[in-house]
Amino acid sequence: MSGIFPIPVSVLTGFLGAGKTTLLNRLLKDPALADTAVIINEFGEVAIDHLLVEQASDGIIQLSDGCLCCTVRGDLVDTLADLVDRLQTGRIARLARVVVETTGLADPAPVLQSIMAHPALVQAFRLDGVVTLVDAVNGEATLDGYVEALKQAAVADRIVLSKTDLAAARDVEILRARLHQINPGALLLDVNDPATGAAALFNCGLYNPETKSADVRRWLGEEAAHDHDHHHHDGHDHDHHHHDHRHDSRVRSHSLVHDGPVPFSAIEMFLDLLRSTHGEKLLRMKGVIELQEDPSRPLVIHGVQKILHPPARLPAWPDGERGTRLVLITLDMPQDYIQRLFAAFTNKPSIDTPDRAALEANPLAIAGL
Repeated sequence: MSGIFPIPVSVLTGFLGAGKTTLLNRLLKDPALADTAVIINEFGEVAIDHLLVEQASDGIIQLSDGCLCCTVRGDLVDTLADLVDRLQTGRIARLARVVVETTGLADPAPVLQSIMAHPALVQAFRLDGVVTLVDAVNGEATLDGYVEALKQAAVADRIVLSKTDLAAARDVEILRARLHQINPGALLLDVNDPATGAAALFNCGLYNPETKSADVRRWLGEEAAHDHDHHHHDGHDHDHHHHDHRHDSRVRSHSLVHDGPVPFSAIEMFLDLLRSTHGEKLLRMKGVIELQEDPSRPLVIHGVQKILHPPARLPAWPDGERGTRLVLITLDMPQDYIQRLFAAFTNKPSIDTPDRAALEANPLAIAGL
């Protein structure tokens, strides 16, 4: 691959009516998004979304009717591959970024998997981040009624509240608290804030494209490590209404920290067992690992459900703090399963935690929890 790769891909999602197309139209006028190709998922008989953004940029790519995460998922891969071909053959002079707008009914996981798992695409593209819009007027009811909306918020790197000018201030604050509870690592923004532009929404990845440096804490979500033990209290720590119908208790944020180096074989077995037993429940995972074999160069991993992006090595630690730090967002995962599994493979036994030798002999020892 030439030096122009990998190209950052940002996924723009949010439930029906959240305002994705309105935001996209505004963003495409930002000079920071010059040389950006936009892949728009069509849903319905009339390509309204395409008509709304058609005049904004010559880089618009329209997929066929259907749901991006299922019926036209192959078209997404083909379209991204075609972009690479056009770039390499000179039909596109420059491609700085790709934005994929999903349908409001989409579970974003298959879209992320398409970008992360295809052997050719992972050489040409890198997942920069997920931007999720949440309607401040209907957000509470949407999160109550649709697990897809919950997943969209849970996997986000940036959560953007729309229609805050139409909602009561108290309701907005309650929704903000709820979203922070669901995804403590995401940055919460307001679409009506003039600062909510391309600079704030994109470049969510591990590398700062301006300095080419790594910012591990920002990428993992600084708050996730501090809040993961405090954000689930059975719905009693906030005065949310109709909490009995909410899906929130199904989502958990796990922050795993190990101060010393870890053998690659232990990390590999931990990830394999986690994905094989509960992969569908693993909404998002990010991590930086200090390897016993080469502690001077951190290993970076991230994945969605059973799909793990090919691990990468940073040339050096970006700050003085080494060790292993993993952040996982899960849906319907047994409460202490991840902690116990991680403790076993990092030789930090806790109550009722099998040791690593026992797990290696019988890896399904705790898989049924």
